[in-house]
Amino acid sequence: MLIRTLDPSEAPLLAAFYRDAPDYWLLAEGTVDPDRQAAEFFTDGPPGCDPGQSHHLGLFLDGRLSGVAEVSYGFPEPQDAYLGLMLIGPWAQGAGHGRACLAHAETLARTRGAARLYLAVLEANRRGRAFWQREGFRPTGLSRKDPDTGHILHRLVKDL
Repeated sequence: MLIRTLDPSEAPLLAAFYRDAPDYWLLAEGTVDPDRQAAEFFTDGPPGCDPGQSHHLGLFLDGRLSGVAEVSYGFPEPQDAYLGLMLIGPWAQGAGHGRACLAHAETLARTRGAARLYLAVLEANRRGRAFWQREGFRPTGLSRKDPDTGHILHRLVKDL
């Protein structure tokens, strides 16, 4: 297993990963648009965060991109980190790779001086929410309905 930084020139590799692992996008957006979603991985971020300062990570198993994660800094508060996305391909789930990817993201956030790591989880993503709670995330009490998708999102936090 290797976790390393991805750069925008690798968007085609990321798009191929999204084609092979469409489940999250189908749940979240009802469609898979791998090229758009891969491009947005490198440009989107929470309010007030600079995507150029974010970590865009790829998890590789035997040379195959098998997971991705994006960590931003400065949201919701300046000293916080935000895990905007973490996906593990179905072929890599259940073997501890998600936990390893999260541990790597947490280490990066601690190194940057973040006090907490936040994320949002779709209410409809029960399996994802169970994973986050097993990993020590707790509800913040903040939830919102996404106006574009209609999904309810719950914000979770973990002290670092």
